[in-house]
Amino acid sequence: MQYRKFGKLDWDVSALGFGAMRLPTRPLRGVDTEEAIRIMRRGFDLGINYVDTAWPYHMGESEKVVGMALKDGYRDKVRVTTKLPLYLVRKPEDVDRFLTQQLERLQMEYVDMYLFHSMNALFWERVKRLKMLEQMEQAKRQGRIRHIGFSFHDTYPVFKDIVDAYDWDMVQIQYNYMDTAAQATTAGLEYAHSKGMAVVIMEPLRGGQLANPPAEAQALMDAAPVNRTPVDWALQFLWNRPEVSLVLSGMGTQQMVEENCASADASGIGSLTAAEEQTLEAIAEIYRSKILVPCTMCEYCMPCPYGVNIPKNFAILNSMHASEGPTRIQVRLGYGKLTGRKRKVDKQHPNGNASICVQCGVCVEKCPQSIQIPEELKKVDAILGKFQRISKHYPKQ
Repeated sequence: MQYRKFGKLDWDVSALGFGAMRLPTRPLRGVDTEEAIRIMRRGFDLGINYVDTAWPYHMGESEKVVGMALKDGYRDKVRVTTKLPLYLVRKPEDVDRFLTQQLERLQMEYVDMYLFHSMNALFWERVKRLKMLEQMEQAKRQGRIRHIGFSFHDTYPVFKDIVDAYDWDMVQIQYNYMDTAAQATTAGLEYAHSKGMAVVIMEPLRGGQLANPPAEAQALMDAAPVNRTPVDWALQFLWNRPEVSLVLSGMGTQQMVEENCASADASGIGSLTAAEEQTLEAIAEIYRSKILVPCTMCEYCMPCPYGVNIPKNFAILNSMHASEGPTRIQVRLGYGKLTGRKRKVDKQHPNGNASICVQCGVCVEKCPQSIQIPEELKKVDAILGKFQRISKHYPKQ
């Protein structure tokens, strides 16, 4: 495992961090606890020394499973990060209330890093109005958190304002070879690094999209002088940059753990050639031309109160658009496997298609990509349910 400096903190962190947002699950039963613990510990044994979780991941199960995985001496080897669910905070005392419950879930006395989750302009105003930083600092004095940071989903000007407002220890941003000009952008990555902040990368594979390239993109990879999997291409792009402290990967199988750790072993700053960087730029353009809805499958919008599986609906539409021939038909059939009948909806394990969306808008505030979800779900049903042309709803396609 390669290790990197973590901003101004005296930490040596593994190039690869374990993101506990996409743990293995069992149908209708939530997280497969035994398997999740097994693969996390395999990652720790291979040198991963950083794990990231949050209040809503796996509807509250993630923090509990992370706590169990770090028993038997693993806690002493691994830095732990979790996050304050800003969308649920209504008064200053909520910071203490959530942190207390999260430490109980984790079965820990403290976390190494506590983040304001999914910070944007709206939530930043809430943080200031409710004096949440003061509450965070009090928790730090009490020894319940060691360091303070934020995860981010908004634009570069908002990002810069927040970075300049406080002496943050770290920031977590969405960044990959497709998103260099989105959200915090490359400028934000460089700016945070210049301020001494550790920069942790989330969505390195854009919710798995970069692991399954369109045929044209795969052809470019196959033609490159170096032999890499699509996942390795995406990860090496990030580790190539000196500003990146750590890359999080949501790993749900041991194979993912083994392969990603092997990629991390071979990583290094400035390791990509100019030709390889040009190949990635060309691949990124192909991907951008195929995506209709910029959903990364993060599931922050879930659960839907009416049982719509929002990320699944978007994934089917995007996958169908990126597919060809018989594969396109097979992908489209996935929409029919979701139910359009309200009496058959399982709200505990959402299985509804876009047709049962009632346009309530509860999901919109939660979406880190600022997707107008109800409007996009209308298009999903029109295309997948009513067989209308994509070009009617996405004219540039």
